[in-house]
Amino acid sequence: MEKRKKEGLLERTAQVFDIPGQAAGLPRVEMTGRHELRMENHRGILAYGREEIIVSGGKLLVKVKGEGLELRAMTAGELLITGTILSVELT
Repeated sequence: MEKRKKEGLLERTAQVFDIPGQAAGLPRVEMTGRHELRMENHRGILAYGREEIIVSGGKLLVKVKGEGLELRAMTAGELLITGTILSVELT
């Protein structure tokens, strides 16, 4: 519960002071065509498969669906998913 309040505060502060969300620790998702997705400020992989990868972005979940999906690279703060990306769902 405390973590959720903190993230809400970060989000609101970023909006009030017009700070980019990335600087406030919020996730950033960038797609290049249909074959590459980069995400910064992730909190880990929750599910991994060739047709679906679910990544935690704190209070935001990123569901990547497609064909031949692969986690190509991952560091503590950034990841790269490749394959044929058919949809990206934010929940």
